[in-house]
Amino acid sequence: MHEADDQVCGMDKVLFIAVVLLVSFGLVMVYSASSVMADKMMGSSTYFLVRQSMYAFLGLVLMLVMSRVNYHIFQNGRLIWFLLIASLVGILACHTPLGLTIKGAARWISAGPVTIQPAEAAKVMLVMWLSYSLVKKSPRIKTFSIGFLPHLIIPGIFMMACMTQPDFGTTVVLALLTFSLLFIAGAKLGYIMLAGIVAAPIVWFLIAGSAYRLARVSAFMDPLATRFTTGYQLSQSLFGYAAGGKSGVGLGDGLQKLLFLPEAHNDFIGAIIGEELGVYGIWALLLIIAVVVGRGFVIGIRARDEFGMLIAFGISILFALQSLANLGVSMGLLPTKGLNLPFVSYGGSALLISMTSVGILLNISRRPKMIAIADPLPGGGGADEEEAGKGQGNQRRRTSQNVRSSADHLERGSR
Repeated sequence: MHEADDQVCGMDKVLFIAVVLLVSFGLVMVYSASSVMADKMMGSSTYFLVRQSMYAFLGLVLMLVMSRVNYHIFQNGRLIWFLLIASLVGILACHTPLGLTIKGAARWISAGPVTIQPAEAAKVMLVMWLSYSLVKKSPRIKTFSIGFLPHLIIPGIFMMACMTQPDFGTTVVLALLTFSLLFIAGAKLGYIMLAGIVAAPIVWFLIAGSAYRLARVSAFMDPLATRFTTGYQLSQSLFGYAAGGKSGVGLGDGLQKLLFLPEAHNDFIGAIIGEELGVYGIWALLLIIAVVVGRGFVIGIRARDEFGMLIAFGISILFALQSLANLGVSMGLLPTKGLNLPFVSYGGSALLISMTSVGILLNISRRPKMIAIADPLPGGGGADEEEAGKGQGNQRRRTSQNVRSSADHLERGSR
């Protein structure tokens, strides 16, 4: 089998348009949320807007480039291990003189005027490695020692590295992402549930053993009772949502951005959206996010092989988890975490990685299973097969269906 030229099947235009809309909306809201602070601290109200616009343009270029790069290059074992280890080294480098610590969190690397957050790249690299490894071991996916345990050890190392920063939010996202991909790949449900049971007391220990995490939980439980101390940020966020009502106070007319709400342009940008655009604005935002995630799932369902399916589902689940966590925190539905809103919050590393990830999704959408055709040449392997299978044989195993139904998972997981 080999694949027709990319021109036979164009990229997913709905996903592309939805992402461009989200990024454009994010630029507007970053300016609205940051203009007062930027003018006071940087001497220019457009400081953060200009920087975010530059990242958005570079992200668009990377997205279009990656949409043309065959995603099977990530099935090269040496490449994927190199990228995985590099992202882990990046996280650990935050504790070296290259690192930048802000408010007690060592999550950035300073490179002159640019700061890099390695954990953002690590999330996507973990998706790529899990997809590569789960496909490679798919014949033994139901075994504990081969199909399950190794896929907990590597993510576990990344989780421990994130906890040293400390970054509890990213740790939780990586755990949920790992369990999700194991389930989709067909690992035994019993093993996944057992791992969840074992993880529960560990999570509790991490929370109870940290004074500032306990304070965040207390603020989450009753933010108004601690509105002048640990619950200040969440209280101001809730005041913003309350002021916005259904239709908002108007774009640019919010009060929380007047230095009342910390991180208004980043982790708590949802509160500014809620205040200025109201419930209608939040629903519109959620709709576009749902389109992005939904199209990612559709791309996964239509993917030519299990590798493409796992990548598409992994990236889409990552977007969904971060979006729900960010908005849930700003609405007081979850304890405070340091997770941004994909495509909308200010942050160059996050925006570049997110748009690059979309580029990978777009490339998978160019290669759906329905355009696979027989190679007319005797013994021909096809260009893509040569790329994907070099040194490994033909890795593009066709599962009974690319996405197994939940019922099928439950049935096979209970055996």
